Amino acid sequence: MSIDDWHPTASMANIKIRAKVLSQIRGFFADRNVLEVETPVLSNATVTDLHLHTLSTEAEIPGLGGPTRLHLQTSPEFAMKRLLAAGAGPIYQLCKAFRDQEAGRIHNPEFTMLEWYRPGWDHHHLMDEVDDLLTVILGTPPAKRQSYGDLFLTELGVDPHRNDLETLRRRALDHGLQDVADLDREGWLSLMMTHCLEADLGNVEPTFLFDYPADQAALARIRHEDPPVAERFEVYVRGIELANGYHELTDADEQRRRFEQDIRNRRALGLPEPPVDHRLVAALDHGLPPCAGVALGVDRLVMLAAGAARLDEIIAFPIERA
Repeated sequence: MSIDDWHPTASMANIKIRAKVLSQIRGFFADRNVLEVETPVLSNATVTDLHLHTLSTEAEIPGLGGPTRLHLQTSPEFAMKRLLAAGAGPIYQLCKAFRDQEAGRIHNPEFTMLEWYRPGWDHHHLMDEVDDLLTVILGTPPAKRQSYGDLFLTELGVDPHRNDLETLRRRALDHGLQDVADLDREGWLSLMMTHCLEADLGNVEPTFLFDYPADQAALARIRHEDPPVAERFEVYVRGIELANGYHELTDADEQRRRFEQDIRNRRALGLPEPPVDHRLVAALDHGLPPCAGVALGVDRLVMLAAGAARLDEIIAFPIERA
């Protein structure tokens, strides 16, 4: 620690750009009659996704019977879906989210997230609205849309839906990637995306990738065709992944199965086994309306708006100075 560590890493000009972007976001949703909501940052349960690492704390809460393990949210998704099931209608939230083992040029373990849900919409309709928001904030032209499968086939000669693990490994090595022990299909596809494809996405106009492999469904619906695809999308701007959206899973039984499979996979890998959010499953049992939802990284959006190269240029106090 140096004596200058008290200074913000962001310039005052960029701090003002952040304030402007937050105001623009709120104005955008106010004009569209989408309700701003607030849900807890701390929760008794958390995500089971193998690729997300949560931060937690032990709290002494009167009435809860001794020390209680609480988890900082990786996103407000579960709580917002409970509001949707209670009849909230279209909603959005600007909030802090937390993910362990993430720090670098475009990662900070504490970050600002924009998440919103549109009852009655699918992921294609929601892509239209994300595109509109990017035009308001960044002044971007209409976005390009390409299926995940078409991108891999066109650029890498890989069929991400049908190629088996060994074929994906060989194709990755053909494209100059180093062999990595114990990677699964999703791992090899992710490696090819980050090392071979991402940098060229969204450099002229935003690029939406949609219809991901079914084994990357997370909490999205699966469309059972040949091959089956997950009804989700991601959007890239200037080589940066900015948002991740789903045509949301509403089937409580399928949600239970996915949680249970995540826990089995974690156990097999020796990873922590987080508590499942049974209140989310109960909300789905009650009835989550058909909807689409998306989570967008606000810090990355501000970085793009400011023309910055790193998050620490637009975050007042990143983790190194927090």
